[in-house]
Amino acid sequence: DNLVRRAACQEAQAFGNQLIPATMPLKKATVFLNPAACKGKAGNLFEKNAAPILHLSGLDVTVVKTDYEGQAKKLLELMESTDLIIIAGGDGTVQEVITGLLRRADEAAFSKIPIGFIPLGKTCTLSHTLYPESTSQVQHITNATLAILKGETVPLDVLQIKGEKEQPVFAVSGLRWGAYRDAGVKVSKYWYLGPLKTQAAHFFSTFKEWPQKHQAALMYLGPTERPPEEPDEKSRPPFFVRLYRRLIAYLSSPKGSSQEAAPEDWEELKLSTIELSIATRNRQLDLTRTEDFMDICIEAESVSKGQFVHRGSQKMRDPHVCPEGTQYIQASRCILQLPEGTEGSFGIDNEEYEAMPVEVKLLPRKLRFFCDPRMREQMLQAAVQ
Repeated sequence: DNLVRRAACQEAQAFGNQLIPATMPLKKATVFLNPAACKGKAGNLFEKNAAPILHLSGLDVTVVKTDYEGQAKKLLELMESTDLIIIAGGDGTVQEVITGLLRRADEAAFSKIPIGFIPLGKTCTLSHTLYPESTSQVQHITNATLAILKGETVPLDVLQIKGEKEQPVFAVSGLRWGAYRDAGVKVSKYWYLGPLKTQAAHFFSTFKEWPQKHQAALMYLGPTERPPEEPDEKSRPPFFVRLYRRLIAYLSSPKGSSQEAAPEDWEELKLSTIELSIATRNRQLDLTRTEDFMDICIEAESVSKGQFVHRGSQKMRDPHVCPEGTQYIQASRCILQLPEGTEGSFGIDNEEYEAMPVEVKLLPRKLRFFCDPRMREQMLQAAVQ
């Protein structure tokens, strides 16, 4: 581990030794660190593996430690301008930071700030997309930190989840609602059963009621066409060219502003399922696809108790496993209506929220995250093949 840290620090020092003009300010990096992640070990993991790399790289680093749940959202509202945002924690920390960021009044400008993710939590879903698999935790953390310095980014989709009264919550993975999620939350209660705790949690949950149906009404809109990539600020055409284009667009547009927009084509569906999930495509990132959509998976309610225990164990390892007989829908926006008196919870990026009627809207390619250059190359090669 010490050899891995040393090699990563030497690589970071090469960035720190680069000369910059005297008039150029240092790049500011604001780190949101959740010391409670990974059962309280995250602070120590960050200090030993990531902090030395960031300081050697020549960044002006400000570390903000969160003391309680929800604090990152509040701190983001007060944050001043920065060049990089770095999230050091797990799925919960990512969800808090992006929610705070996208709730700002000036989110249009702030959402253009690139985001780095240092995986320190118990569940780090994004790290599978952004970084190659590593056998050692130290290697994984140093790889993620070096990826921030290398500067390669990929655009990720975000889900905007809005209840009737609450402010919207934002997610990069997705929303889960159903029996598998409810049983998975209780696994830690059976810690004394060791390796059998996952099976025990799912087995005992079958005693409550069977089958565990979740009923709702779903309205959704189909995928939207992806607009062309916006050109970088650096490669903008000269002012007179832009003025000419705008003038042509204005003259060729039909007159009269009273034109009504085409009515949206909503599909409606009544569903009864053991589990419903609404997920982004960030896990199977395709940089060249022509349509933007989220995946809605509605699992069949007819499942035996044995299958429930077996599938529940699979879903603990990979929550997005969908068995045969699952109904798939591709949508850009959906409204989930729950019957009155519905109890239970949603899992939004592995964080618990009260189940309520919600509108879920896809914000395609909303945020840019730093990724390992090797992963970006793999994505582009897969797209070409």
